[in-house]
Amino acid sequence: MVIPAHPLALDENRKLDERHQRALTRYYMAAGATGIAVGVHSTQFEIRDKGIDLYEPVLRLAAEEIEKAKLDRPFIKVAGICGPTEQALAEAKLAAELGYDAGLLSMGGLANLSEQEILDRTAKVAAVFPVIGFYLQPSAGGRIFTYDFWRQFAEIPNIVAIKMAPFNRYQSIDVVRAVCNSSRRDEIALYTGNDDNIINDLLTTYRFTVNGAIVEKKVVGGLLGHWAVWTKKAVELMEEIKRCRDNREIPREWLTWNVQVTDTNAAFFDPANGFAGCIPGIHEVLRRQGLLKGTWCLNPNEVLSPGQAEEIDRMYRDYPHLHDDEFVAAHLQEWLAD
Repeated sequence: MVIPAHPLALDENRKLDERHQRALTRYYMAAGATGIAVGVHSTQFEIRDKGIDLYEPVLRLAAEEIEKAKLDRPFIKVAGICGPTEQALAEAKLAAELGYDAGLLSMGGLANLSEQEILDRTAKVAAVFPVIGFYLQPSAGGRIFTYDFWRQFAEIPNIVAIKMAPFNRYQSIDVVRAVCNSSRRDEIALYTGNDDNIINDLLTTYRFTVNGAIVEKKVVGGLLGHWAVWTKKAVELMEEIKRCRDNREIPREWLTWNVQVTDTNAAFFDPANGFAGCIPGIHEVLRRQGLLKGTWCLNPNEVLSPGQAEEIDRMYRDYPHLHDDEFVAAHLQEWLAD
C-alpha cells in the first residue's frame, strides 16, 4: 500500500485553498496510491486550533473527492487523530461519520502520560474506531517507548496496523518483534514511516523465534509524508519492490536506490536543520509542479530553511528518474478543474 500523508493547500492569506486541496487528492488517486492520510503532521496539526477549525473541512473534502472518483480498486482513507483522550475520541467519531477507514493515532504531545495511560487511551479510541499505531521520532514531537509497551499495544483489539517512524533501526525492530510475539500478529499490518530508510524497510523480511517456532513479518507498505510528492514514481517503486522482495536474491542496485531516496528525503524534510523545513519542503516540490500555489503554512514561522531550495534543485538534477513532473504536467488542468 502506498499511502501519502496529505498536505494542506493554503492561499497567500493562509486560508484554505479548496481548489488545490481537491487537486491534491485527485493527484494521489490518479498516481495510483492506495490510500491517503488526512489530518496528520503533513496536513499541519494547527488545523485543529480554535479560530482555524480546518480539521473537519479537510477530512470532508478528501472524502468527497474519493467518493466522486468511484474507483474500481481499494483506496484507504486514514484520518489523523491526536490529543488527550476526549479529543482523540471526538476526532475518531468524526472520522467514522465521514466514512474514514482507520485513524492514525498520534502519541505526540502526551509527555505527561505514562506508558500505561497511553495504552488505556489507545484502547478507548480503538473501542470506537480502527486504530493505526504511530511510533513517531522524538525530533518531531514523539517519544521513545519500551519493547514491553509495544508488546501490550499489539494485544489491543481493533489495532489494525502500526506505522513505524522512529527513524531508528533499534526502535523499529522493537515494534516488529513485539507484534511477532503477540497473539494478534496476523491481524496487524506494518507500515514504514522511516523516511530515512524507506526501501530497506519495504524489502526486509523480519524473522524471530517465538515459542520455538520461526515467525516472519514484512512491512506491507508506507504511510509517508515523503510520498506526498513524486507519488507516481513511489507507486512504481512499490510495485517493483513487491515483484522482487520474495526472491531469494535481491539486486544490489536496491541499496543504491535506498540511498538516493533517502537523499531526496533529506532535501524535502530538512534534517540538517532539525526538520524545521519538512512541511515547506514538501510544499515547495508541489508548488514547482503547480499542485500548490505557494509554500505557505498556518504557522508563518514555518518556511524553507536557508539552502533548502538549492538542495531540492540538486535532487532534480541528480535523480531525474525519481520525479513525476511529466505525469503531473499532463493532468494538472483536469485536477484543477471545478
